[in-house]
Amino acid sequence: MKEFQNLLIIMSDEHNPKMLGCAGNEIVETPNLDALAARGTRFRSAYCTSPVCIPARASFAVGKYIHQIGYADNADAYDGAVPSWHHKLRDRGHNVTSIGKLHFKLTGEDHGFTEEIIPMHIIEGKGDLMGLVRSDLPVRKGAYKMANMAGPGESQYTFYDREIAARAQVWLREAARKHADKPWVLFVSFVAPHFPLTAPPQHFYKYYDRDLPLPKLYRKEERPTHPYLVDYRGSFNYDDYFDEDKLKRALAGYYGLCSFLDENIGLVLKALGDAGLADDTRVMYTSDHGDNLGSRGMWGKSTMFEEASGVPLIVAGPGIEPGKVVDTPVSHVDAYPFILRSVGETDPALTTGFPGVSLEDIADGAKPDRNVLTEYHGMGSSTGAFMIRHEQYKYVYYVDYPPQLFDLAADPEELHDRATDPRYASVLRECHARLLRICDPHDVDRMVRERQSELLAANGGREAVIARGDLGFSPPPGAPVVFD
Repeated sequence: MKEFQNLLIIMSDEHNPKMLGCAGNEIVETPNLDALAARGTRFRSAYCTSPVCIPARASFAVGKYIHQIGYADNADAYDGAVPSWHHKLRDRGHNVTSIGKLHFKLTGEDHGFTEEIIPMHIIEGKGDLMGLVRSDLPVRKGAYKMANMAGPGESQYTFYDREIAARAQVWLREAARKHADKPWVLFVSFVAPHFPLTAPPQHFYKYYDRDLPLPKLYRKEERPTHPYLVDYRGSFNYDDYFDEDKLKRALAGYYGLCSFLDENIGLVLKALGDAGLADDTRVMYTSDHGDNLGSRGMWGKSTMFEEASGVPLIVAGPGIEPGKVVDTPVSHVDAYPFILRSVGETDPALTTGFPGVSLEDIADGAKPDRNVLTEYHGMGSSTGAFMIRHEQYKYVYYVDYPPQLFDLAADPEELHDRATDPRYASVLRECHARLLRICDPHDVDRMVRERQSELLAANGGREAVIARGDLGFSPPPGAPVVFD
C-alpha cells in the first residue's frame, strides 16, 4: 500500500442519515452504500455545520464553522475568498477536480479546483433572497412543488445526476491516470435525494407498491409546538398541498431517489475498481445535510433534529478499518484535516487554528474534549439556532425562543424535550456553558443579521425579494430559471 492515497469524495444533497440500509432502515434499499460501509468505517453521529445547502457546503470547503467564516444563509454563497482545502491541495500540486453541484456564488470565480465540470452554482449569483427576510416570515409559494411533482418519472435533477455519474466514470477511466505523479482528489456531488421528489419508475414503484408508515409525529395533534418549529411549518407549508395519496407519493419519491442515488454511486465505485484504482484510493461519502421527511409535520431541512442536521458519513479504503461503526459525535469540519492527510499533506500549519479533528483519529479511538456545533440563520427562521452534542445530550439554543434538550441515549427519536425537566437542570447549564466556549450566540446572531440587512437592502428590500419569488429548487446547468 502506498503511504498516501488518492481520494474520491462523493456528496449527495439532503440525504436523511436514517435512510440507509446500513443505518438499520428496513425500507430503503441502498446496497452500494451498505457495501461501502461494510468495507469501511461509518460514523453514526455525524453532523453538518448548518442544515441548509449553501452554508453547509461553504463550511465543508473551508473547514470552519459558519460563525467563523460567514456564508450564513442561502443568499450568501462561497466565493473563494476564504481558502478551502481545494485551494491548498491545488497549490501543492494535486489535481483537485469537481463534478456536479457546488452551490457556490458564480461560475468563473476561483473556488480552488483545478477544474469544475458541469458545476451547479446559485441563481444569478444571488441565490434564495427570500431567506434574508427573518421577521413576519413569508409563506414560501414554491412549497406546492413538493406535492405536485412527487411521483414516478424523470426530472431536471435525475437527468443531471445521470450526467454527473457519467462524467465521473469517464474521469476515473481516462483522466485519473494522467495524474499518477501525485495523489488526486475527485469531488463528485449529486443532487439526489433533494426534491423535486420525482424518482425513476423502477425505484419509485418499489416503495409506492407497498404499505408505508406515516412519518414520525406526523398527525397534526402529535406535532410539537415549539415556536421555532411553528415558524418553519408556517413558512414552508408543504403539508397544505398534501392529501393521503400525495403524502405516499412524496415518501415513495424520496425513498426512490435514495435508491437512485445509490445506483449512481455504484456506477462510480465500479468505475474506480475497473480502472484499477480501488487499492490506491480512499472513498468518503456524505451529504450536505439531511431532510425532515415529514417527521413532526416538516419537510426539507432547517431544523436541529437528527433527520435534518445529521448526515451520513462513511470512509473506506487503504488504512481504514472495515466494518467499524463510530459513536463519537463528528462534524463536517473534521473532514477537512482528514482530506488533507489522506493525500499526504501533513504539515501542522495547514490545520492550525481549525476546529476539526481528523476522522481517521476519531475512528482510531480519539475522543476529543470538544463539542460539535450546528447553527442555522436562514430561510424559515426568525431567530438564530445553535445546537451542540455533549455526550448523549443534544442541546439547542435559540436566541429569541426557549431552548430544547434531548437525551439521545434514552430518547433516540427526540420525542421528549427535557429542557424544562428539573432532573436535567444541571445538564442544561453544562451544555449552555459549553456552547459559550465555542461562540456567543447573541453576538453571532447580531453579526449575521447585519450582513443579511445589507444584502436585503442591496436587493431592493423586503417587498422586492418577496416579489422575486421562491425558487423551490435551484435549476441545474442549462435548465430554465422559474420563480414562483
